[in-house]
Amino acid sequence: MAKDLAIDVHGLTKRFGQKIAVNGIDIAVPDGEVWGFLGPNGSGKTTTIRMLCGLLHADAGEGTCLGYNLRTQPDEIKRAVGYMTQKFSFWEDLSIRENLEFVARMYELPDGNAKVNDTIARLGLEGRQQQLAGELSGGWKQRLALAACMLHSPRLLLLDEPTAGVDPKARRDFWDEIHRLSGEGLTVLVSTHYMDEAERCDRIVYINQSKLVARGTVAEVIKESGLHTFVVEGPGARQLVSQLQDAPGVEFVAFFGAVLHVSGHDRDALMRALQPVDGRQGLRVHETSPSLEDVFIQLQEKTG
Repeated sequence: MAKDLAIDVHGLTKRFGQKIAVNGIDIAVPDGEVWGFLGPNGSGKTTTIRMLCGLLHADAGEGTCLGYNLRTQPDEIKRAVGYMTQKFSFWEDLSIRENLEFVARMYELPDGNAKVNDTIARLGLEGRQQQLAGELSGGWKQRLALAACMLHSPRLLLLDEPTAGVDPKARRDFWDEIHRLSGEGLTVLVSTHYMDEAERCDRIVYINQSKLVARGTVAEVIKESGLHTFVVEGPGARQLVSQLQDAPGVEFVAFFGAVLHVSGHDRDALMRALQPVDGRQGLRVHETSPSLEDVFIQLQEKTG
């Protein structure tokens, strides 16, 4: 049986003056799934998320969020979702507990104190609940922001680059928590620039220059790109960039550590371009599966 849709919007469009920030976006996110929302800065991710949570009015398009009409029921949507902004938006001169108590009052939760206690325990904040928010590291600020999003027991989380600027362990802990919540039935749409995070999502949506250009599972997006990638490794591989990027069939060359990824859609042309390099002065060339980053570089250059 098909899942109900937590988000089901069509033709979502937003203009700011003459600028089209979001252009005809369609998104359908089933209940209980974790979706990644990707795209370069300025592509329209934040504007889309703000429309989905009822903070911005769409200029065109229609649909529902948690069953509420996007255009006519924004207040109901605001109370039913948890929205975590890019920028830390809590009071730095209040403690963790004081911040959460204030949020509970804003939502007019009848059992606010119990909800605060439960959320603090659930997110491992007991030992820091009296610490001022302004004294917290990036990872703990992130955990406070997530706790505030969860206080009113939302059915959908909309997270806008929640792990930007935090260390790898804090990112891993955050994603472990997201998947635990998803296992309990919560739906999550999270924007990110990190490819390893995108690969932890059930599905991904990629937008560029305000338009949706790819969606599906990671494997589907890679397969549908039609991209072929070869790795060049060995002494002096970095010095080959200018030679390779102008060769017929080569669409882009990217550094991945000490090796080069050379990609394009014409596999035979790529092999011809790389044949003079293979075996030269210890250089080695071999084909590999395109990474998600390879695909996104190609998508960005193609639609940029």
